Amino acid sequence: MADTVLYEVNDGLATITLNRPEAMNALNVEAKVALREAVRSAADDDAVRAVLLTAAGDRAFCVGQDLKEHIGLLAADREHGTRQTMTTVREHYNPVVRALAGMAKPVVAGVNGAAAGAGFGFALAADYRVVAETAVFNTSFAGVALTADSGISWTLPRVIGPSRAADLLLFPRSIGAQDAYELGIANRVVPADELAGEAVKVARALAEGPTVAYAALKESLAYGLSHSLDETLDKEDELQTRAGSSADHAIAVEAFVHKEKPRYLGR
Repeated sequence: MADTVLYEVNDGLATITLNRPEAMNALNVEAKVALREAVRSAADDDAVRAVLLTAAGDRAFCVGQDLKEHIGLLAADREHGTRQTMTTVREHYNPVVRALAGMAKPVVAGVNGAAAGAGFGFALAADYRVVAETAVFNTSFAGVALTADSGISWTLPRVIGPSRAADLLLFPRSIGAQDAYELGIANRVVPADELAGEAVKVARALAEGPTVAYAALKESLAYGLSHSLDETLDKEDELQTRAGSSADHAIAVEAFVHKEKPRYLGR
């Protein structure tokens, strides 16, 4: 991986760290490509049981598109009569969000600072968000005459409701950590100096848990949001059959009977 994104796997936990703190972890092309490949690697690696997406520095999780680079790319498009700049949604953002939301393992976002634009979108694509009390969220798109991308038009209304989502998209502004918690954007808010440790603690607990069941829960939640009750009941039956036949379920039942802590295998 490029040094704009760091990737490490340790005892089943993949940690992906956006590493451009001097630019508030803004996404230039190099960082977008590296992030896409890191997320795909985590999704495809059977040794990875949970993922932590976080960022270097204490100012920003990710402020979205690197606008300084973007200006130059727009100028090149105008000069050559091309529209290559906006292919970044298809080539970079969409694959990242699909991998984060779709991988069969839990994803935790450790939001250490400002999360704006695509950075906000990536945080929402995670399954659980641990947020520093100094963090802020901002959709940002309309502020630079753009529409939503990075999945926000799908994730945000499902998290906070369509009316509130429209408000934040039409009138972009910074939402503090406590307001984000009350809206449901943040799952847990902690002091800034405790963010790194708490995010790892949460992600590590998930990596050591019944990951077959977690994958089924993740699939079930996504399915239920866009299907009828009857269809969702059938999906729950399918997924429960899968989870019930896992080694982890047998381990959990055995541990419960013997009043022991289960040691899951992830299969």
